[in-house]
Amino acid sequence: MKRFIKKIGLMTLALIATLLMSSAYATPTRFVEGVDYVKVAGIPEASTPVVREFFSYNCGHCYRQDSLFAASMAKLEGQVDFVRTPVGAGRPSWQLSQEAYYLAQKFKVTNQAHGNLFKRIHEGKGAFTRQEELSLFFVEQGVTQGDIDNALASADSKLALANYDTQAQLAGIRGVPSLLVNGKYLVTSKNRSADELAALLAYLSALK
Repeated sequence: MKRFIKKIGLMTLALIATLLMSSAYATPTRFVEGVDYVKVAGIPEASTPVVREFFSYNCGHCYRQDSLFAASMAKLEGQVDFVRTPVGAGRPSWQLSQEAYYLAQKFKVTNQAHGNLFKRIHEGKGAFTRQEELSLFFVEQGVTQGDIDNALASADSKLALANYDTQAQLAGIRGVPSLLVNGKYLVTSKNRSADELAALLAYLSALK
C-alpha cells in the first residue's frame, strides 16, 4: 500500500510539473521593450489603466483588426479601460470620420454605430465625401437632423476634433491602428491572438 501511495504521489508531482511548464510556454510572463512595445513621450491620461486605440473608419487595417481588439479587450473587462481616438491625418474624408466618431459619442450610439460605420465604408458606399452623407447615416441611426446640425456646428465639436489631432501628434504614432497603453507604452506588434494581445496589454497596463 505504501509503495502504491508513493507511486501515485510521484505521478501527481510529475503532472503538476508538466502543467506548470505548459502554462509558462503558453502565456509569456515577460515582454521585451523594443520588440513588443516601445516607450514614448506620449500623452497624459485622465485615469489609468487605459488602452487607447488610434484609428480611422477609413483605414482597412483598422477595419480588419477591429474584431481582434474587441476580443482582446473583452478579456480585460473590468481591469483596463478602452478608449478610441479617431485620426484625421489632414484628409477631408478622414476628418469626416472623426466627426462620425464624435457624433456617435455625443448621442451615445457608439455601440450600434461603430460596426455600421466600418461596414458602410468598407462593405457598402465607401468613405464619406460630404457632411450631408454623414448626417444621413446618423439619421438612419435614430438621431434627428436638427440635433446633428447643432452638434456639428457647436464649439464642442471643434474642440473635440482638435483634441483628437493633438492626442495623435503627442502620441507620436506613425500609422493606424495603433495601441497606446497608459499614455506611454506603444504596442509595436499587433499580429497576435486575442489571448496574446490581452496578455501584452495587461502587462503594459501594470508597468510603472
